[in-house]
This record gives sequence, structure tokens and C-alpha cells, in this order.
Amino acid sequence: MKKLNSIQIILIISLIAGGCSVEQKLEVQVFETSAGGNKMTPVAEFNVSDNLPVIQIIPDQEYQKITGFGGSFTEASASLLNALGPENRKKVIEAYFGDEGAKYSLTRTHMNSCDFSLNNYSYASVEGDHDLLYFSIDEDKDDIIPFIKEAMEVSSEGFRIVASPWTAPPWMKDNKDWRGGKLLPEYRETWALFFSKYLEAYKEEGIDIWAFTVENEPLGNDYNWESMHFTPKEMTDFVTDYLGPQLEKDGHDVKVLGYDQNREHLQEWVDEMYRDDRARNYFDGTAIHWYASTYEVFPDALQYAHQKAPDKYLIQTEACVDAEVPKWQDDQWYWSKKATDWGWDWAPEKDKHLHPKY
Repeated sequence: MKKLNSIQIILIISLIAGGCSVEQKLEVQVFETSAGGNKMTPVAEFNVSDNLPVIQIIPDQEYQKITGFGGSFTEASASLLNALGPENRKKVIEAYFGDEGAKYSLTRTHMNSCDFSLNNYSYASVEGDHDLLYFSIDEDKDDIIPFIKEAMEVSSEGFRIVASPWTAPPWMKDNKDWRGGKLLPEYRETWALFFSKYLEAYKEEGIDIWAFTVENEPLGNDYNWESMHFTPKEMTDFVTDYLGPQLEKDGHDVKVLGYDQNREHLQEWVDEMYRDDRARNYFDGTAIHWYASTYEVFPDALQYAHQKAPDKYLIQTEACVDAEVPKWQDDQWYWSKKATDWGWDWAPEKDKHLHPKY
């Protein structure tokens, strides 16, 4: 083993147009997490090879633009921050949003409660309030809103926020439940107004919302937590007939992202979302979740969605640690041959191969 203070990586930058090469040395620090017990431990000893890897950078070869990277503002995370002292709270927020931290640039938050909330709640809690005269975001004022504001203070370049509803309040739904069910036709106009009221209320708090997704997981979640169901046609009809016109009427400049669930169903959703010029005009892109497989990224589905609307966004709005309860606290289990992702137990036999043992 040869001891090094840093790894020297030689980058060969190929400038195709000029036909020349430039050598540049970079010093890189290495940290390791391993089955042997290292947890983000600095490593300075390596096996040194005579054949150094070469990385080619071709600046003229462009692919997609990256909108941003980040995480979510939830009631659960905000309430945990509230339990910290000022010094530790600041450290956490700096780690995610500060110049010395991850510098998150794209974030998400929930409208009404979700599975990362402490209880069920809605900003429209008064049954039959068609005009939302009693609309209120007071529920967010002691946790999510202060969290967002403190993140804004430490973020030198700013970040975008995507807001998503998990469900309308039960009184607007056909099953009168927080879980499952559909929006009643007589409340479509009210539900569209809900989005507009939310934008206005957050703006009054000094927070701009960059985009909406129309519904988190419109295909449902087996009634495990807040949800509301849409078919591709139902969501597109709601956006073109109610949500889009309402936001337009109220003068809101906000992106509208459709779908907001797993990648393997993308084709049927984008076919409907971009079925005609009117629908295409109201949708700014598609929101996607990473679930359905540990390793399969469904490149054909993603490519189809891109080719269907090359000028529209494809935003991954949700991903999650692949933990198996109660194994998530047992680090050693994940290094064993029997370790699997959380889909292994519940996936139907035809989909088991998408959730293999690690």
C-alpha cells in the first residue's frame, strides 16, 4: 500500500473542435463507508495502479439540462428540527442549503397533510366552503414555513419549490376519506381555486412556489395514507377545464407538472397530457417517482416521454431510502447475502426480478 495525501486524477479534456488536448491535475479527498465499519471515514492509503483512469470531457456533446437537486420540506422533518436547539438546527439547515453544504436547488413540499405529516389536516377544513372563504395555512406556520424561510436565508443562489397535494379534504371526495376515492365533480372548481389560494397564502409569507404537481400518486398507494385517484384523462380534463384556467385567471406564473408517480406508466400518461394543443399548453412537464425497481430506470419510458414533448420538463419529484423495517437500523444486514430492497416481500412474482437481493 502506498500512502498518499490525496488522489491525483488526470483529466484529458478533449476539445473536439480544436483538435487539441489539455492536461489538468485535480486533488481529490476520499471518504469510505464499508461493511468493515467505516462511516464516511477519510481514507489516505490506496493500491496504486500504473494504469491511471482517463476521463474524457466533451463539452460540445450536450444532453438534458439539469433543473436542480434537492429534497423535501415536510411537517415531519420540520417538527424534528423544532426539537433541536438553535445551534444544531442551524447546522442541519446549513448542511443542506448553505454554501459549505449540499446547496439544494430544487425542493418539494406537501399541500394538506401527507404520509410525512403528524396527523391528517387540510387548509380547507370547513365542509361545504365552496368559495374557500375559510382557507388557511395556519397549520404550516409553526413548522414548514419557518423551515423554508431559514433555508432561504442561508441559500446564496436560491432554490425552487414544487408543491404537491396528496388529497383534497374528505368532504370534497366521493368516499369521504383521506385515503383513496376521487374528487366529486361538483368540487372541481373549488379544488382548482384551492391551488390559487395556496399560492397567494405562501406569497404573503414571502415564499414563491415554482411549480405544482396536480396530484401525488394518482394511481393510489393501496390506501396506506393520504391519496386521491385520477386516470390520465381525468387529470388532463381537470387541468384543461379547471386548474389551468383558474391559475390563468388569477395571474399566477407557476409550472404545472402532470402524473407524479412511477416511471413504468409514463407512456399512457404523456399521451393523454399532450393529446392536443390546449392540454399541451397547460402542462409544463411530467413529475416522476423512482419506485417500481431498485435498479431498472425504465430508459425507454423516459425517452418516450422526452420525445413526446422535448420542450417540457421531466422532474423526479420523489425517491426514498430502500429500507426494510425493522432492518433499516441494522447496517450489517445490508451487507449480507439475504439483504433485499423493500419491494422483495410485496412485489408480485412477475415483478420480483425488479427487486432483487442485493
